[in-house]
Amino acid sequence: MAKARELKGRIRSVQNTRKITRTMEMVATSKLKRAQDRVAAARPYAERLADVVRRLINPELAARYPILRQPEETRRAAVLVMTGNRGLAGAFNANLIRQGRDLLRDLRGRGVEAELHVAGKKGIAFFRFMGETLGTAVSDVGDRPSAHDAERLVNGLMERFVAGELDAVYVVYAQFKSALSTPPTTLQVLPVQTPEGGDEGRTVDYILEPGADEILGQVLPLYVRNSVYRALVETTAGFYGAQRTAMKNATDNAGDMLEALTRTYNRVRQAAITQEIAEIVGGAAALE
Repeated sequence: MAKARELKGRIRSVQNTRKITRTMEMVATSKLKRAQDRVAAARPYAERLADVVRRLINPELAARYPILRQPEETRRAAVLVMTGNRGLAGAFNANLIRQGRDLLRDLRGRGVEAELHVAGKKGIAFFRFMGETLGTAVSDVGDRPSAHDAERLVNGLMERFVAGELDAVYVVYAQFKSALSTPPTTLQVLPVQTPEGGDEGRTVDYILEPGADEILGQVLPLYVRNSVYRALVETTAGFYGAQRTAMKNATDNAGDMLEALTRTYNRVRQAAITQEIAEIVGGAAALE
């Protein structure tokens, strides 16, 4: 019965593992719902803000704002990679890291001096292991990213861009399309590009108080910070979507393993019982 006892121990181990993965799936589902709500709340504001920028930017104003500077050649760039602080989310973190590495390789291959900034413990640990020098390593962004978190990440990069120390800033994040679709995405936040949406807004005659240049002076930095904030909340939602999927798959696999182990255990136990009965019958026959 040694094998039967071994199988019983494995069954208990898988049962305990299934309890843990099921609990983590439930927690991830709860946090995913809140993260989705934050994504949905951030989008209308971001769309309105992009609409304001799109309607106000024109070549004359663009020449007066360093944040709109379009360098003739990109010589120095910063890459901000966002990952999760925890694992157990399938390939979520690995995909973001791969996207960041590919972007760095592409920039450096074109002769651009690219520096790396990372938000998220998993990304920090990986790139440090690979020997990359990190300009910024932020590991304390929680489950509820705030505008302050976005400011911490991008304000210094924005100041360096305005001062001419950087020619471009890219953000690698998980674009949240659904709980099952969070592809790694690269977004260029600096220099500020005219948001997509057509040119129809520029034909409208507006009376602006104060003037467009003063409004842009406040709106443009806000637009950059909001882009980073949206990347943070979408990456957080993407992480919990990936974790929920991974934990559900793990729970289902544990159930399949339990079923297979239980069948094997029953066969081994039945074989042992049959052997004992055979020995008893054989002993009785010998006594006759």
